[in-house]
Amino acid sequence: MLVIGVALLLCAAILAPLAVRSLRRWLSRRAAADVSPRALAAQAGSEVSVSGVAVPGPQGPVESRLARTDCVWHGHEVLRHYWSLTEDSGSGERVRVRACDSIADYGAGDVLGIAGSAGAAQRGRPPVLVDPEDAALSGADLCLQRVVGRPQRGVPAPADDLLPRVKGRISGLFRGETIEFEYREWVLRPGDPITVHGCVELREGHPVLTAPPDGRLRIECRNGDAGQQERGSGGAADALLLSGSTVVSACTGVLLVLAGAA
Repeated sequence: MLVIGVALLLCAAILAPLAVRSLRRWLSRRAAADVSPRALAAQAGSEVSVSGVAVPGPQGPVESRLARTDCVWHGHEVLRHYWSLTEDSGSGERVRVRACDSIADYGAGDVLGIAGSAGAAQRGRPPVLVDPEDAALSGADLCLQRVVGRPQRGVPAPADDLLPRVKGRISGLFRGETIEFEYREWVLRPGDPITVHGCVELREGHPVLTAPPDGRLRIECRNGDAGQQERGSGGAADALLLSGSTVVSACTGVLLVLAGAA
């Protein structure tokens, strides 16, 4: 009995550092998953990847320029479709082929927020701010796509209501014969699951995710949080298993050693 008790105490001594390391790792992951401003402020100057849900910034929800829908971020593009003359590789004759150019491209620069969950945002917990200036964004919802024929002299264009809303200057090489114009707009809505890859910058003591010095801020819209929840629950299970095994081994070992010594 004494030998078994000593063996259990040795096992507890071996498991203890592993349990502490696993517990610290899980707490760190939990802080990141909760999108804690305090935890991110401690990483100022570092590049991080933060997952959570999109929430409005300090200015509140914004309105997209084309579709007029409430969101936390919006961007739009105008494509010009045209006929281009090119030489056929077989016959050598010049033929018309359809092509398109982007003549306007805009992404809103309004600061948005990222929170660990929609519930955390509703409870009033301050989110981490995200500065989307010149950000590379993927997976956002295409909320508007409208194709409009080229304007005819004396005939009102059917998309005159969209053209004045386009932000920025319309420019490009207007080559070939215009066929039509295509308006497209993307939005991030409150509660959309996102992952932000950027650098932590402190502004008036508050952490803000910005573009790294040698790259662009990246915002990825995710389809769901199942993978993140599984990773979080897996880390918690590992920490709980190691901690529980350490405590059980230590307590049982002490009891057996005392019983054997008696």
